[in-house]
Amino acid sequence: MFSGGTDTSSIAVEWALAELVANPDKMERLQDELTRVIGNTRSVDISDLPDLSYLSAVIKEAMRMHPTLPLLLPHKLTETCELNGYEVHAGTQAYINMWAIGRDPNVWDDPRQFRPERFLGTNKISLNGGSFESAPFSSGRRLCPGLPLATLSMEFILASLVHSFEWKANDKPNLNEKSQFVQKLENPLVVKAYPRI
Repeated sequence: MFSGGTDTSSIAVEWALAELVANPDKMERLQDELTRVIGNTRSVDISDLPDLSYLSAVIKEAMRMHPTLPLLLPHKLTETCELNGYEVHAGTQAYINMWAIGRDPNVWDDPRQFRPERFLGTNKISLNGGSFESAPFSSGRRLCPGLPLATLSMEFILASLVHSFEWKANDKPNLNEKSQFVQKLENPLVVKAYPRI
């Protein structure tokens, strides 16, 4: 439980930061939002997070593209059902592939493009399991009990990092994935931090 509650959150923040470094226009938009809401004279406070809608969209987009648990915890069918023309018997163990759902062109426009804007405006998909297009914390009875703490800590850490520092990489970050139980960057993110505020 300790590893699941800390490792996954830090991996998600690393993915989000890697995508922001690889997409400087998105980084600039997030920094503009942070400056507008917080200013340049103080650090991020948890009370600032509800006013940072683009920050929330960045986290959601990073988790859509790079879910830390690409295969959610297994589910077991309680009754026989039909799925895409196939009969699936009661007692069958099913795994939900969130990685494939997040990359499905039938669900997402340009699924391989990092576009946090898709989570703004009327498309405010929640991570609490009610939106099956993006449910990295699972859904229903299998919903991650650490969801509120995870989203709060990921948003706070990423906001603090991006607000306090400029992040520069010598080369565009390698966004290849290394899948084990959790999905990490193939190579750790290597960037230089310069004070911003």
